Amino acid sequence: MTVTRFPPSPTGYLHIGGARTAFYSWLHARQNNGRFVLRIEDTDLERSTQESVQAILDGMQWLGLDYDEGPYYQTQRFDRYKEVIADLLAAGHAYHCECSKERLDAMREEQKANGLKPKYDGRCRELGLADADNTVVRFKNPLTGDVVIEDMVKGNIVISNHELDDLVIARPDGVPTYNLTVVVDDMDMGITHVIRGDDHINNTPRQINILRALGAELPRYGHVPMILGQDGARLSKRHGAVSVMQYRDEGYLPEALLNYLVRLGWSHGDQELFTQQELLDLFRIEDVSRAPSAFNPEKLLWVNQEKIKQLSAAELLDKSAWYFKQAGIQVEETAESVAVIDLIKERCKTLLDVVTQSQWYFCAVSEYDAAAVKKWIKPGTSEILSTLIGKLADVSDWTADNIQHCVQQTVDAHEVGFAKVAQPVRIAVTGGTNSPSIDATLAILGSAETLKRLRAGLAAFV
Repeated sequence: MTVTRFPPSPTGYLHIGGARTAFYSWLHARQNNGRFVLRIEDTDLERSTQESVQAILDGMQWLGLDYDEGPYYQTQRFDRYKEVIADLLAAGHAYHCECSKERLDAMREEQKANGLKPKYDGRCRELGLADADNTVVRFKNPLTGDVVIEDMVKGNIVISNHELDDLVIARPDGVPTYNLTVVVDDMDMGITHVIRGDDHINNTPRQINILRALGAELPRYGHVPMILGQDGARLSKRHGAVSVMQYRDEGYLPEALLNYLVRLGWSHGDQELFTQQELLDLFRIEDVSRAPSAFNPEKLLWVNQEKIKQLSAAELLDKSAWYFKQAGIQVEETAESVAVIDLIKERCKTLLDVVTQSQWYFCAVSEYDAAAVKKWIKPGTSEILSTLIGKLADVSDWTADNIQHCVQQTVDAHEVGFAKVAQPVRIAVTGGTNSPSIDATLAILGSAETLKRLRAGLAAFV
């Protein structure tokens, strides 16, 4: 059975690079009727926080990346790691090392001065030292031969064991190091496919050698390229490398973010938008590009807008419910509220836009946009609004066509441009000038509410 894993470190939030890796791993497991494991690698006791753990769990839930096992926590597995370290020592695959930091620093400086790659020189490798307060445990890496990584993304990668040193697998206090804990976890959890960033390539041959020393079956590896900023630099906050939950707060659909992220390094012809089922059918980890991809916030926003357009008005209202609540607006799904969302849907790039573009319907006008008032409320506006109010009050069949007829009659009567009628009306009924067509806006507000707001505006503009 295919088993993949996502192992974030809770030293910060779930960022978009991690989200893409998690999605690739999730897709690979789901495509193969396998299992997807969530593992929290929290052995960095100084930097790991419960807040970060919760941020990761919240991010996974919001993205819809459900896991079949976990979350497992490495801090709850220290006894198991110590057991494996003891087994490696007993089998002669590891040894105690007493070299001081000062000696190691001097050794590396000398190696650099001689043009050599810095690595541990093996001084304690065959001394048979006993455990002591100042000793670390090192893995006895093979001295000859090559490690061949049959990488699903990058093809075969060959690394000489001569290039690898005897890495530390346990610190003086007994705390295991990253490369040891990862190996034990992958082995115990039956991980068959390791999909991760290519910044881990240097760790992979070391982990393979430890797995072989333990007699474990090797997983398949796939190292995906980094995501860069548009300037070619490593992705940072200034490029948009923020918590995935910030994208939620800014009104992005989780399916839009995943759609965009999966395309950073993978493609299917010229297709840009995919349903989740299409991705399950089409995505292959072997088709991921070997080259880094650039994160483009404008493209992400476009994908989000297109995904919004694909939703029905009822679906969009449902997905916007949290944002209405955050804004303190009570909205229930009715035929009228759905009609409002349908009216403004094409204008929305984010779910925040859904709230701002429709709140004129759900909320009474409490203030008028000062810049709009200054631009459009002029001498003569009161007379224009009075004329329109009179005409609208006589409308018995409240339809967009009849409303438009009244507006046009008012334009003709006062011999002004259409905007000089429509914009003051918009300000009166919505508070500003940003709304759908005036006839559609007034039609959906209804006769009573329209006249109430127009009369309030008339009084305010005098």
